[in-house]
Amino acid sequence: MTARARVFFTTAMCGAAIFATSITSARENEHHVGLDLGASMLKVDDKSTLSLGGGAGAHYVYGFNDTFNLMVEGSASLVALKEDRESYTPLTRPISISHLAAGVAYTLDVMTWVPYIGVLAGGFVLGGGTLDHTLVLPGGQLAVGLDYKLSHHWAVGVAYRQTLFLLKTSTYPSYSNLFARIEYAWGW
Repeated sequence: MTARARVFFTTAMCGAAIFATSITSARENEHHVGLDLGASMLKVDDKSTLSLGGGAGAHYVYGFNDTFNLMVEGSASLVALKEDRESYTPLTRPISISHLAAGVAYTLDVMTWVPYIGVLAGGFVLGGGTLDHTLVLPGGQLAVGLDYKLSHHWAVGVAYRQTLFLLKTSTYPSYSNLFARIEYAWGW
């Protein structure tokens, strides 16, 4: 876990402990669907600065019980707009990254504030820019988040995802997303 991810997770856990106001309870077979909107950051090995951009996504969560959840997520992000082959830059700089991943999260669901940590695996598509062809890469993600339950049905939150591209770790050593989220829950 990167230093930035550790700081974010520690802050989220402390905030949850300090600002908890009421007891809520997740139940088995609870479903959540939601939308995500935020920032994306890609580190390309041969580029001196981060490629920054915006992204949007959707997620589905199924509660196996009040502690473990199945997560399925997809997103699309623009990570750079001014990368083109005519500028003679190296053939490693995409404009966009899309992904679909699934995994499991451990959730501390005992308060209105709901922190979680999880792992996901999936496929990532890097395209455009100076790439001479679209790259489809397997990857793993560390998921850290904090949701605030507005009611039994609605929640808002923040989610951080740190991605490792399994076949191109030297070319793309870091890909991160920080999203604001809203979700609707049912099924308890």
